[in-house]
Amino acid sequence: MARRQYQPPQQGRAGQLFDTLFIVVLVYAVLFAPLILGLTGGGTYMVEVAEKSWQALGQNAVMQQQWEKLGFTAETAADLINKRFDYAISPIALIATTVVVVGYFWFVVRFSEREYREVIAERFGEPGRRD
Repeated sequence: MARRQYQPPQQGRAGQLFDTLFIVVLVYAVLFAPLILGLTGGGTYMVEVAEKSWQALGQNAVMQQQWEKLGFTAETAADLINKRFDYAISPIALIATTVVVVGYFWFVVRFSEREYREVIAERFGEPGRRD
């Protein structure tokens, strides 16, 4: 009993070009969607200090020397030192992200299993069947 040689389906250049461009557009859209929808985080806020001295900014002598080597004074470095990121997490955005990621992986695993079974069936025949 001779087994037939597996020949994967062929895709033309136009199909490959379309697939490539489609994936690039999807990646671009996924990366920029949070920016467009305003889901990129809480932004920044400033910590106000009464006086702009190195001690009030929480800088020790070594830090002060490094700032001064870069050409900063306590007054000019204050905005950089006191600018803080807001790490607040929105529960709704977290749940939405979790649903999207879990849904995507479920889809990939489910679709891959179906594709895998089709390839095995093409190559080796149906399970439990002897030719």
